[in-house]
Amino acid sequence: MIGVGAALSLLVIGFLLFASIVTRYPADGNPHADGIVVLTGEGQRIAEGARLLDEGRAQRMLISGVYRRTGKKELIEISGLPEDKFDCCVDIGYAALDTVGNASETRTWAQSHGYSSLIVVTAGYHMPRSLAELSLAMPATDLIPHPVMPNHFPQGRWWLNRTVARTLLSEYVKFLPTAAHLTLSRLFHARPPSSVAEAPEVPERPSGMPKIF
Repeated sequence: MIGVGAALSLLVIGFLLFASIVTRYPADGNPHADGIVVLTGEGQRIAEGARLLDEGRAQRMLISGVYRRTGKKELIEISGLPEDKFDCCVDIGYAALDTVGNASETRTWAQSHGYSSLIVVTAGYHMPRSLAELSLAMPATDLIPHPVMPNHFPQGRWWLNRTVARTLLSEYVKFLPTAAHLTLSRLFHARPPSSVAEAPEVPERPSGMPKIF
């Protein structure tokens, strides 16, 4: 019983830390990368990604996980970009149905363009799981988080808003197995050689593995 109680306490503490971080996740005010990926959700995500693209922070932008009935015209209106800029530099991804799909779609897109660094735009509460899934799919890619706070999220005291608290708890539960998967993946790929004589030259750790714990 003591072990169960300790485990539950750790889960509760972990959730409180998670909620505290993602509701005040600081965005890099001056991000630059090869590309931008927007994981669809609240409308301001696309508009924020478009703003970064228009400011020249990256060469192209992928909008990943777009609903199949959403056409280019609607996306142009949401983004606020001129049509020529949208046609030039924005790609629309319809394949992804969830965050795992976002990561797969993003990997294919980044590889096709030869990109090694990406600005990731999504909601703050969704950012840890997004970075974990993207790191699993493309561990050598430099991922720069650029979180967006949904309009319905309060400025502090998230626990007083039942809808927000439920959203955070749901995301935390989804994040835990992904975080465990990423941790195990890193451990298994970082096994030390059996002896000094067998030790190969160790390359620098890829910058595309952000610290999310």
